Amino acid sequence: QVQLVESGGGLVQAGGSLRLSCAASGRTFGIYGTGWFRQTLGKEREFVAAIRWSGGRTYYADSVKGRFTISGDNAKNTVYLQMNSLKFEDTAVYYCAAANSVLVQSKGAYAYWGQGTQVTVSS
Repeated sequence: QVQLVESGGGLVQAGGSLRLSCAASGRTFGIYGTGWFRQTLGKEREFVAAIRWSGGRTYYADSVKGRFTISGDNAKNTVYLQMNSLKFEDTAVYYCAAANSVLVQSKGAYAYWGQGTQVTVSS
């Protein structure tokens, strides 16, 4: 089992920044990557960004490219999501997830999920 704990959410004005953290613990062997997803009421959970632990390749949804940056600290088993130039439409619950498949852009690749952290962007 892998446990994931997110932190860093909150309320920010449009144009502002937030940094989310995701700390992993447990049996992390066999995890190919870590991703961030977000969800609003009545909508599907959508892919935001992901990072592969081997090689560090990163992936982003088109809606956040150029504004969000995902990075990882192997020594701390922690992944970060730096969110800049936030927009009202970025408001959502953000979930961290650990993938046991190489297809880190697919929600189906993720076996473990955190509890989520609320990000609210005021316009």
